[in-house]
Amino acid sequence: MTEAPKTSMQKILDVVERVGNRVPHPVMIFVYLIALVILLSQVLYMFGVGVSYQAYNPASGEIEPARTVARSLLTTDGIRFMFTGVVQNFMSFNAVGVIIVAMVGVGVAEEAGLVKALIRKLVVVAPPGALTYILVFVGIISSIAADAGYLVLIPLAAAAFVSVGRHPLAGLAAAFAAVASAFLVNVMIVPTDGILTEITNDAIHLVNPNLSIDLAANVWFSIGSVVLLTFVIAIITEKVIEPRLGAYTGDYVVEGQTGLSDDEGRGLRYAFWGMLASFAFILALTLPPGAPLRNPDTGTIIGNSPFMNSLIVSIALVFLVCGAAYGIGARTMKGTNDVIAAMQKSIGALSGLILLLLVISQFIAFFNYTNMATLAAVSLAEILQRANLDALWLIIGFVVVTFLLDLIITGAIAKWAIFAPIFVPLLMQLGVAPEAVLAAYRVGDSPINSITPLNAYFAMIVTFAIKYQKDAGIGTVIALMLPYVVVMCVVWTAFLAAWHLLGLPWGIG
Repeated sequence: MTEAPKTSMQKILDVVERVGNRVPHPVMIFVYLIALVILLSQVLYMFGVGVSYQAYNPASGEIEPARTVARSLLTTDGIRFMFTGVVQNFMSFNAVGVIIVAMVGVGVAEEAGLVKALIRKLVVVAPPGALTYILVFVGIISSIAADAGYLVLIPLAAAAFVSVGRHPLAGLAAAFAAVASAFLVNVMIVPTDGILTEITNDAIHLVNPNLSIDLAANVWFSIGSVVLLTFVIAIITEKVIEPRLGAYTGDYVVEGQTGLSDDEGRGLRYAFWGMLASFAFILALTLPPGAPLRNPDTGTIIGNSPFMNSLIVSIALVFLVCGAAYGIGARTMKGTNDVIAAMQKSIGALSGLILLLLVISQFIAFFNYTNMATLAAVSLAEILQRANLDALWLIIGFVVVTFLLDLIITGAIAKWAIFAPIFVPLLMQLGVAPEAVLAAYRVGDSPINSITPLNAYFAMIVTFAIKYQKDAGIGTVIALMLPYVVVMCVVWTAFLAAWHLLGLPWGIG
């Protein structure tokens, strides 16, 4: 059978992949970027570049006038910062701790064979045509558990695809797009919503002290976006990504597709009881009045509480207990020594990733020190203000600005702390409702997450890809994700514009 000719898009993506994979090792890329930031910071500092604006002060919880100027890394203070801050920069880089803690539990579950057994069970139970849609939907709503989707669902989706004879990188791409490129929408209210709403209200009060939005101000738009993006991501996967990848010819061993052995069946039963036991333990620490995982001041569970702040620990615990229980039931683990060995193996496999995160943490710290992100955000806001656009085009313009800045400022909350005091009052004064501004931010913040190497988990996705394709690299992942990013940017922005033009309610309240 002759291979079908490649489309123009497939040829372009092939070029992106080849060029991307020829760039230096990711560690060296960030070393070069650090050098560029150092030189650029000196240039901006010499020219006295600075901006004035209103900013959210997390210490006081209020919006205050601020003045930010470029800081050079080549001054005495800058050099001192670079040398004395290395350890602290790395230790305060949250992704490091999250990955290590999560992999302690996930590694046990994977080494015991639980993950593979669950995937085979999922494949048997789920209708073949619905597998992609199920994985994408779960990936989108996984943001309720913070970053767990990156660590659990993405490798699971790749393994699920290969287990049914589909290309694993297509499953990886679909899950990565769902988890990263649709991060700020959900069918439920998630902890991030509370923080975004609080910052938004502080920005609103600069213009109207008597106006506020509530936690559900974007709930209808978020639910509509989840439905839309589930179909968009799944269709791109099946119509664009899989045809380009073709049949999987890698050397990864595909597990049997049907049936579970008696040992595996027993292991799944043990894992089920382990899951119930771990859930009961966590709930006992959370539900009773005055429980240690409730907020000590307000008694709440959702929002700013020990329960929500420790979700990744709870998830790791559940996987650890379920993995160990499965291993005992399926006779793949004989005792605690095997469990410890599985933990050591999973953490040992992260050595290359930890080295890369060490360098990335320095780049982000150096970049933040220079204030270049704030300078760029305020400058773009001023350009948007001078453009004299109507409400619809202001919303679209704000989305585009957010797309651009998301390449260099990936944290949704940190970015909104900079953006909200600048853009919310500006757009309100030009006739855009604050609910619409927050909805536009959700659209602008998310799609780019899956192609920017500054995403703390991007390097980990490359590591996952190498498991199935030995020559995979940065270019491979970017080429996989570009179709999602381009289509999502266009379709989701159009969806936002249509929502605005139809005058649909953004949420409740």
